[in-house]
Amino acid sequence: MNFIATGIGAGLVSALLTVVVVKATPLAAVLYMLAPVPVLIVSLGWNHRSGLVATLVGALAIAVFTASPVSALGFAVITGLPAWWLAYLALLGRPTAEGTMEWYPVGRLLAWVAATAALTIVATGIISSDGDYSTFQAKSRQISEAFVDMFFEAPEQGSQEAREAMIDAFATATPALSAFGFTTFLAFYLWLAAKVVSVSKRLPRPWPPMPELAMPRSALLAPILAFVLVQFNGFIGALGYAIFGAFLMAFTLQGLAAIHERTQGKPGRGFILAGLYVLLFLTQGIMIAALSLFGLADTIFGLRRRFGGNRPNQPPTPST
Repeated sequence: MNFIATGIGAGLVSALLTVVVVKATPLAAVLYMLAPVPVLIVSLGWNHRSGLVATLVGALAIAVFTASPVSALGFAVITGLPAWWLAYLALLGRPTAEGTMEWYPVGRLLAWVAATAALTIVATGIISSDGDYSTFQAKSRQISEAFVDMFFEAPEQGSQEAREAMIDAFATATPALSAFGFTTFLAFYLWLAAKVVSVSKRLPRPWPPMPELAMPRSALLAPILAFVLVQFNGFIGALGYAIFGAFLMAFTLQGLAAIHERTQGKPGRGFILAGLYVLLFLTQGIMIAALSLFGLADTIFGLRRRFGGNRPNQPPTPST
């Protein structure tokens, strides 16, 4: 019964972190962003069923507090279920002939983080717009317009067309940009929850170090699928953009992992990594593109395996 009690507690905490966003302060926004963490912690530390209990309890609490079934559904789809699903995958394992446990490979887990982020972003758009794509487009344009006005100077006389084109471009890319960021947060939340649970000695699996992060070649299907989906209109096209953005972040993380592995034992490793992250912060888009291409090449050609890296394990079959 422990997983029920912990699930109830985590669900209430996660619901509180979610509803505090109505305060509309920077601290409230930060707390809101951390809402999936309690669900991840109890799912990893007690049982994945505890995460389901937390999702149900949190949704019920929000429904009572806000008197809004839509808000409760949003909590379940955006916060609870993605966290539960990733924790469930992380704890999949099967015994080997040597008597040890073979755990779900962290590279495949990263691919699922990206896929989950893409689906969650599109589900969020559908829920927030009541399934009306024109409403979703209008909201995306509002966000895009505010972004352009905030970070770009007011256009000179006669350059209004350039401003409108920029707004349209950002509005179209909103699902990709949102999924890109959400993939980052989901990956960080999963790592943070695993570290918290491992400190309490409740994490069943050893958490692999970052250099072992390597997605399987099946992840290469994601960019192809994204290209096909963006040819369609409506939420199907939005899903294509979201998949593109999510896996762009995933391949970027794999590129970082490959560099971490290739610099192990090298003189000046700390300086190299520090310089890499400084460049990543300063150049942003340029380094992200370079790292994602490096991660893509690592997946296609198995660079680390060819040059002394470890080949990622095959995923275990879920046990019933």
